[in-house]
Amino acid sequence: MRHLPGSVPLRTFVAGLAAVIAAVITTGSVLLVAGGEGRAIAAERSRSPASHAPTPRPDRVALVPDATLPSSRPVVGGPGEPVEPGKRGETGIGAGVKAAPPTLMAIAAAKVPAGTLRKIAKLPHVTKVAAVDGGTVSVSGTALRLLAVEPARFRPWTPAAVARHPDVWSALTGDEFVADRAAVKRLGMVLGAEYQLDGGPRLRLAASAALGLPGIDGVIGKELGRRLGLAEGVVVLIRGDAGLIDRSGVRRLLGGTSKVVAVRSAESAESAEAPAGRGPVGRPESYLELYQRSAGLCPGLSWTVLAAIGQIESGHGRNNGPSSAGALGPMQFMPATWKAYGVDGDGDGETDVWSAYDAVPSAASYLCANGAGRGGEKLRKAVWFYNHSWSYVDRVLSLADAYARAYS
Repeated sequence: MRHLPGSVPLRTFVAGLAAVIAAVITTGSVLLVAGGEGRAIAAERSRSPASHAPTPRPDRVALVPDATLPSSRPVVGGPGEPVEPGKRGETGIGAGVKAAPPTLMAIAAAKVPAGTLRKIAKLPHVTKVAAVDGGTVSVSGTALRLLAVEPARFRPWTPAAVARHPDVWSALTGDEFVADRAAVKRLGMVLGAEYQLDGGPRLRLAASAALGLPGIDGVIGKELGRRLGLAEGVVVLIRGDAGLIDRSGVRRLLGGTSKVVAVRSAESAESAEAPAGRGPVGRPESYLELYQRSAGLCPGLSWTVLAAIGQIESGHGRNNGPSSAGALGPMQFMPATWKAYGVDGDGDGETDVWSAYDAVPSAASYLCANGAGRGGEKLRKAVWFYNHSWSYVDRVLSLADAYARAYS
C-alpha cells in the first residue's frame, strides 16, 4: 500500500492504537506518540479570517422567532444579505437521524472482508456492524490517529449531539478535519487553523466534537483518507448489547493480532443519549429565544443588547472567525476572556466558544460582570469593555433600539 511521507504504515497504526487503547482502559489518559500531554501543535491561521458583519439598517432587522437554531456556527446567505438568526445555508443536517456510538471498536491488521463483517453481524447480541478506514498522520512529529469515513454512513455511529452538529458533516464532505474534543484540548489546537502534515498537505481544523472513540484523535472524509494513504476497512464498529457481545469471537474472526475495545458503558450510553438543554439557558429553537433567555442571567439587561452584539460581531453566527485579532465564535470572544467568563449554557458538560448555546449566555455573564444590568452609563461602559471603542458602543445601542422597536 502506498503511503505519503506524512502517513504511518498500518502495522504502526495498529500497534500504536492498541497501546493508546490500553492506556485509556487502565489510566483514563492518553499520550500521543512523540508528543506528550499538553503539547501544542503549531498551526497556520486560515487565509480568510472572518470580518465583522455590518450593522443593518432598522428596516433590515431580522430576528425570526420560529427559525431553527443549530448547535453551532450557523451559516446564513452571503455578504450583504439580511441575517435571519437560526436559518442555515445548508438544510437537512441531523433531521431524523437515529444516532448512537458503537458498543465495541476493533482494529484489524488488514482490510476486513465483507464476509467476515457478515459473520460478526451474526454473533449473538450484535445488531449492526460497519468498517471504516484508519491510519496515522504526523504533525511536527506528533501522531494523529484518524478515521476516514463516508459521512452519510458514519453519521449513525456517532453520539446524537455529534450527529446534529452541522459543522462536522460539512467538514467531512470537504477536505477538512474534525478533531475529537479531548484532542483539541490536549494538544492546544485551534478551530479554523490549518495544520501542516509532515511531508503532506495542510489540513484545516473545521470542527471539534466529542466522538468518544478510544485512541481516535479525529475524522476525515474517505476520499481525503485515501489520498493520505490511510488503510482501507481496518477499523470495525460494532453495536449491540453492552457486556453481552462475545469479544473473543470477534477477535477470532478478525485474526489473532486484532484488538477489540469497549467504546462506552451502558451508563455512559444512557447519558450520551439524554437530551441536551439542562443548563441555565438550554437549547431554544431560535436565536430570539436564546437572546431572551440569556438576558435573564443578568437582571436589568435587555435581550436586544445581546442581539445587537451578536449581529455586529458575527451576523448571528454567519462569520464566526477566527477574526484577524484572534476572536472566536458567534459572540467573538478572545480566548483569555472566554477562559474567565465562558458558561456551559446548555448543560452538555462543555464550554464551547463556537456554540451559540454557550457563547450568548457567556456574553451576558461578561456584560453583567461589568455592570450592564444597571443600565445608563454603566451599560455603555460594559459594552465598551466588550470592545474598547465608543463608536462600537453607539452602534450596539442604536441597533438594540432598532430591535426593541421591531419587537415591541
